Amino acid sequence: MNKITAAITAVGAYVPDYILSNKVLETMVDTNDEWITTRTGIKERRILKGEKLGTSYLCIKAAENLIKKNGLNPSEIDLVLVASTTPDMPVAATAVFVATQIGAVNAFAFDIQAACSGFLFGMSTASAYIESGKYKKVLLIGADKMSSIIDYTDRATCIIFGDGAGAVLFEANHEGLGLQDELLKSDGIGRDYLKIDAGGSILPASKETVENRQHYVFQDGKTVFKYAVTGMADVSEKIMQRNNLTNESVDWLVAHQANRRIIDATASRMELDESKVLINIEKYGNTTSATLPLLLNDFEHVFKKGDNIIFAAFGGGFTWGSIYLKWAYNKQ
Repeated sequence: MNKITAAITAVGAYVPDYILSNKVLETMVDTNDEWITTRTGIKERRILKGEKLGTSYLCIKAAENLIKKNGLNPSEIDLVLVASTTPDMPVAATAVFVATQIGAVNAFAFDIQAACSGFLFGMSTASAYIESGKYKKVLLIGADKMSSIIDYTDRATCIIFGDGAGAVLFEANHEGLGLQDELLKSDGIGRDYLKIDAGGSILPASKETVENRQHYVFQDGKTVFKYAVTGMADVSEKIMQRNNLTNESVDWLVAHQANRRIIDATASRMELDESKVLINIEKYGNTTSATLPLLLNDFEHVFKKGDNIIFAAFGGGFTWGSIYLKWAYNKQ
């Protein structure tokens, strides 16, 4: 029997209807469209509106999109993974609720939290379960309702983040397609540069933490940018070298959509032509765990069976990495 590899066989996505444009942000904080676009590449982002709608809502919608497009019977799913930094609530995993709601009655489920690298780390996790031979279908969802943890009076963060979700199905492949190699990294030095101070076990929620606005994202932008540029570029270059890939043999770069300048720096280190660099940050902003699957959904039509794809991401903590995957199908 040929070696089992884990391949992506289906994709789906969901973004909310409400569009928060740069022009609207100009009325909320001291910023402007030109400044945001020049420094980030972002023109608009989607925001989930409605009472009692959390990350699970985004996940369910993305999963249902995948299921409907591909005629998948959800009862055949063995495992549901949700990569997210904005779970519905503490303790009860968002993935468990999602699995039940989409009819994945035979699946077990759990969450993965690695900030913006969550989906990338989830790809590694999903692949390991498939390659074990014990599981046939693993649904991986990357989703975040970033608007729930953003201070819309803080111009340093509110211009960056948006809400959204993307989903992929991993299945076994015997043609040598799917995940080929991975290089994943983490360093606790990043703990102080991108975080939420309160709400965890160190500083539980209190009247004071709420009054001090300590339940919103804090980001030291310059430091995070410096580490992200170096980290994403380093691992992407190394995974190419390790697999004897050249700028000609790499078909696509699927990079975390945090900042256009970080993406460009990574592509430059890889010496990739800009036509191979997939970009949708202008439409969604940084959706954290959702950026990579949203790219796959938006550009599914351009992928061809056998294409060499390099994934790269960088997130708080710090977490970062790169994955080399061979695409497994042609879109019908």
